[in-house]
Amino acid sequence: MKKLILSAAIVLGSLTTMNAQDQAENATPAAEATATEQVAQATTTYTEIKLEEVPAAVTEALKKAFPEAILKKASVNEKKEYQLEVKVGEKEGALYADETGKWIKNS
Repeated sequence: MKKLILSAAIVLGSLTTMNAQDQAENATPAAEATATEQVAQATTTYTEIKLEEVPAAVTEALKKAFPEAILKKASVNEKKEYQLEVKVGEKEGALYADETGKWIKNS
């Protein structure tokens, strides 16, 4: 009787372990694909443009908010949202604005 209970416990334990492994293996590629898609969208959304093509409203907003900022590079997406790569002193970063010069929080 003890052997029967012990055998049943071992079989059930191994099935549970195998099921957990299958779920982990199936979940990982989907999570990786989602993260990869998000990175691809984030990197291909904006198209680089010449600094002269940035609307005056955007450059004025930049000058008003960050008078010491130097605009290094600009990009735009389909929604006419602009990604501005700027340098202020020793710090560099990206700012986002719509075509009217309103700042956008990029998540």
